[in-house]
Amino acid sequence: MAAIHALVADDEPHIGRIIKMKLEQGPFRVTLAYDGREALEILRREPDIQIVLLDLMMPYLSGLDVLAEIRADPRRAALPCIILTAAGQEQQHRLALRLGATDFVTKPFSPKKLYARTAELVGVAHEEGGVDAV
Repeated sequence: MAAIHALVADDEPHIGRIIKMKLEQGPFRVTLAYDGREALEILRREPDIQIVLLDLMMPYLSGLDVLAEIRADPRRAALPCIILTAAGQEQQHRLALRLGATDFVTKPFSPKKLYARTAELVGVAHEEGGVDAV
């Protein structure tokens, strides 16, 4: 089976690396972006991306800006998008859902649970791993 290409956009490099390491324990190939503009450039350049994990607060363009751009492209209307955000941002949560977010994960999050949800959204069975939180 070919690797599932995931885009992880987070301006905190250590969080991006943790998500990348966790996803790459399974059938994922991960491309990292460190701001919203870079995320959109990667999406334009890499047509095989099958799932996107977006941090809400990023430089240049927020996760919501990137999500709105993704949903405006008919070819990407069904692309699963998980929004990552810090606790206490209920207003952004509602806006993300209105813009078409597939799911919403609050930091700190368990990489194991994030992996399970990501795998579920792209139709991959997952096995249990260790419990940890980021």
